[in-house]
Amino acid sequence: MTWQVAIDSHHCMASGVCAGTAPDLFALDGTHARPVNADIAPDERALDAADVCPAMAITIHDGTQAIGPRP
Repeated sequence: MTWQVAIDSHHCMASGVCAGTAPDLFALDGTHARPVNADIAPDERALDAADVCPAMAITIHDGTQAIGPRP
């Protein structure tokens, strides 16, 4: 089972919170963040990063279901 990580570059403000939360999962590239890998093993830190993103730009999917950010 893998999760899919995506960052909406139109909403991302490159705050760096995601890279600070999980530096092996997220990286800053100039004016936007990006996932290091689009497909990851389930990792609670990815959900944590999606939850704390100030721009709500990170989404995590488990198959077709969005699981992050959490309500």
